[in-house]
Amino acid sequence: MGSDCSSSCDQEFHVLAVDDSLVDRKVIERLLKISSCKVTAVESGSRALQCLGLDGERNSVEFDEMKVNLIMTDYSMPGMTGYELLKKIKGSSKFREIPVVIMSSENVLARIDRCLEEGAKDFLVKPVKLSDVKRLRDFVLGGEENIERKVSHKRKARDEPCSLIPPSTSSLSSLGCDLQKRPKIN
Repeated sequence: MGSDCSSSCDQEFHVLAVDDSLVDRKVIERLLKISSCKVTAVESGSRALQCLGLDGERNSVEFDEMKVNLIMTDYSMPGMTGYELLKKIKGSSKFREIPVVIMSSENVLARIDRCLEEGAKDFLVKPVKLSDVKRLRDFVLGGEENIERKVSHKRKARDEPCSLIPPSTSSLSSLGCDLQKRPKIN
């Protein structure tokens, strides 16, 4: 698992998670594993393309070897943005049908619309929650109407001011993060 691009079992629900932030990658990976998903987590759009075999290199993993049910990518990454990765995936004949979800810590209406117009199935504002992951998994396994309702609800809700209140410490502790042991910053 981790950043290994190999796949061992085609029956598992497999998510390719792309985020340049190690902390965000670990949180997403943990949420996906709690939801019984197999996870391949990588740090960049170019690494994701390598895993999918879309980088043009002969030694990259081929599509037949890596079955991916869902791709979740951060929007803002150095080198290749999540939006650029989305366009490459949707432009490929092998992967265009795989749902792509964009994640961002910024709730920017134009960015959200641009991603949805380019073919993203959803746009999640970080921090991603366990309920988001479970909903996405259910959608991919069979209920597209569930996510379509949620997307239209999110489009209405995003016009409201976004909350700057950090997630509760109880939700972080359920992910294995112990805030009590962190050093204090002076």
